[in-house]
Order: sequence, then C-alpha cells, then structure tokens
Amino acid sequence: MLRTAILAAVASAAFVAPAMAADITGLWLTETNGGQVEVSRCGNSLCGKLVTSDHIKTDPSKKDVKNKDASLRTRPLKGMQMLWGFSGGPEKWTGGKVYNADDGGTYSGTITMTSPDKLKLKGCIVAPLCKTQTWTRLK
Repeated sequence: MLRTAILAAVASAAFVAPAMAADITGLWLTETNGGQVEVSRCGNSLCGKLVTSDHIKTDPSKKDVKNKDASLRTRPLKGMQMLWGFSGGPEKWTGGKVYNADDGGTYSGTITMTSPDKLKLKGCIVAPLCKTQTWTRLK
C-alpha cells in the first residue's frame, strides 16, 4: 500500500513539473539596463512589455528616442511592447519580433525556456547575425 502511494506521488510529480516549467508568463529580468519585462499571452501568441529599467528609474518619462521610426520616438519606454507574435511552446517559441530600445531596431526572435527560471531570448537581423540574452524570472 505504501509503495503504491509513493509511486502515485512520483508519477503525479512527473506530470506537474513539465506544466510548471512550460509557463513562461511572468516578470523577467533582462541582462542589460536592469530591464524588467512582463511576458504574457496575447491571444494565441506571447508578448512582452517593458515594466521598468535603469533608464526608467532615472527618468520615468524617458522616451523611445532611438526608434528607427521617427513617429514613435516620443512614446514612453515604460509599458512599451517589446516582444510580440511568438507562437509555439511549451519550451520554444518562434516567429516573433523583438524590439531593442538601445538601438531602435526590431529583430526576428525566438524564446527558449531552459529552466522554470531562465529563458534565452535570441534576436536576429538575419541568421547568423544574432544576439542572445539569458533572462531570469523575477516572479
């Protein structure tokens, strides 16, 4: 009886762990500028908005001044959508776009969850011209 209970507990834990690991939604710390990005579901895809960064902490009214589209240079960085259009899962999402306010560029991206608390975000102009960051879950 005890053996059956232990096997049942182990089996149920095996099914629960992948489900928790697959939940990419939440608040993530970027590698640069103390950025914090809230990743959420947007319909059938993933998106992410900038919650805060070192620039925003210094000046909450900081604008997207390096955007390649001059008409967007007056929008605030805080709350700006910087990830959109990612599909897939539970561990890898592709087909999305990544906006980088540091250079004003938009790149093709992939997101890979390497653990429940780490993800790799890759942005490419064209392969192999890519940059990858590892983000850490805050909550």
